[in-house]
Amino acid sequence: MTKSQYVIEAKGLVKSYGDNHVLKGLDLKVERGTMLALLGPNGAGKTTTIRILSTLLELDGGSVEIEGYDVSTQADKVRNVIGLTGQSAAVDELLTGRENLVMMGRLYRLTKESATARAQELLEDFDLTEAADRPTKTYSGGMRRRLDLAVSLIATPPIIFLDEPTTGLDPRSRLAMWGIIKKLVEKGTTILLTTQYLEEADQLADRIVVIDGGKVIAEGTATELKSRVGKDRLEISFGSAEHLTVVKQLLGKAVVDTNDKEYSATLVIDDINQDVKEVLDKLAKEKIAVTSLEVHKPTLDDVFLSLTGKQAATTNAEEA
Repeated sequence: MTKSQYVIEAKGLVKSYGDNHVLKGLDLKVERGTMLALLGPNGAGKTTTIRILSTLLELDGGSVEIEGYDVSTQADKVRNVIGLTGQSAAVDELLTGRENLVMMGRLYRLTKESATARAQELLEDFDLTEAADRPTKTYSGGMRRRLDLAVSLIATPPIIFLDEPTTGLDPRSRLAMWGIIKKLVEKGTTILLTTQYLEEADQLADRIVVIDGGKVIAEGTATELKSRVGKDRLEISFGSAEHLTVVKQLLGKAVVDTNDKEYSATLVIDDINQDVKEVLDKLAKEKIAVTSLEVHKPTLDDVFLSLTGKQAATTNAEEA
């Protein structure tokens, strides 16, 4: 079988729960050896999509191929090439970290020796060797998430689905998980990530797909998506209301917003180097002192709000 450029190809996905139409013809492609982040507000269909792609949920319409295998008719072959880390750690709390890994290896039909060796390798990779022989109920949240991801890698799958893998982690644990995920992609693993942290998608993903109402509403790199919501903005603060008044007159239509209490003005700029220099030269000529200056670039938060009209999720209350 000739390997396609796209490891994951979903066409016209349809899924309903009674009268609740969650997916309404969703299309998705993920290139080999890359990471694609799936963003969307709660209820947009992110988790439903992951469950369909990972053979946990039957689709009502459309088609999905994973590494050339049809999800509906070749589910067993699909499961042989994927790993899945869900929204909560799916490990046995009564077993040790090592026992969890060896057990999963045996379920994948590895020999006892191979499962034991692979478990040790993953414990080292995920910095869990010191806690390897402790019951996982004694693990911190971050340790459990690392172990959960390690379990999904026991059979070295070329494709991994990560459904909000860092939810609930503290900043230090989240950064550690980011490092692990980046290394997986560097080694050639293909990853489909859903996340409620826009910064996470910005930092990790090669491409981003935004879904809402069960359909794809935008896709591209983080830079491409940010460019759709506006230009850079220059915010300058001054020492007095008098200076701000002069600035309004001096810069005219370039000023798009002002804050009279903080004596600040906001301007839209095309070229950071040229435009900032020109503004500062004009202010210096009028002997107007600048107390602070900051350039604001469009963020994925801006993209999310612009496309969906909703705040980025802080909790995941998707399909019940």
